[in-house]
Amino acid sequence: MERILRSFVVFEGLDGAGTTTQIRNLARYYEFNRREYYLTAEPTDNPIGQLVRKVLQKKVATTPEALALLYAADRHDHIYSESHGILRMSEEGKIVISDRYFYSSIAYQSVECDPAFVMAINNFPLPEVIIFIDTPVDVCMERIEKRGGEKELFDRVSFLTKVRDNYIRAFSSLPDGVRLITIDGAMSPEDVERAIRSELSSFSL
Repeated sequence: MERILRSFVVFEGLDGAGTTTQIRNLARYYEFNRREYYLTAEPTDNPIGQLVRKVLQKKVATTPEALALLYAADRHDHIYSESHGILRMSEEGKIVISDRYFYSSIAYQSVECDPAFVMAINNFPLPEVIIFIDTPVDVCMERIEKRGGEKELFDRVSFLTKVRDNYIRAFSSLPDGVRLITIDGAMSPEDVERAIRSELSSFSL
């Protein structure tokens, strides 16, 4: 049976969906309620994660398969590092909140790589909760445009449309014990935050 890490919450969504805003809102909520938490993200700020970011920023060129492997390597360190790993933080009783996890790889890397290959290199423990902020592609692109600056590797309408399809497909067959919370990301940030808190209040996190 696949291992599920208790009190491990993962935010997923397209670029521009609002995951970063909402993960910070949830962290503030736990801090206000004096609940120990560990806030993290993928790609990480560790050396492998920094290389991933350079590829996304188009500063380093590589193949889609190599990028998928880099993501998986960064994720392995993210989970199992003895100093900062998710597994250690979970075992210490903290709520771990991650902005993206291997579902992002399944959604994004499977557009240009064999999905079976992406699945095979992402055999990691499962989160207890996935919060999928499902934001329409056109809304995401509008937000990305407002940010300014050069777009990242995946910031294209046609690509993000396929990514969303991959997310929906991946979430249609989650194992027992993993809870999926789908939130309408087209709502205001305040309404999204309220909806997330309402959903999480139904069980002890």
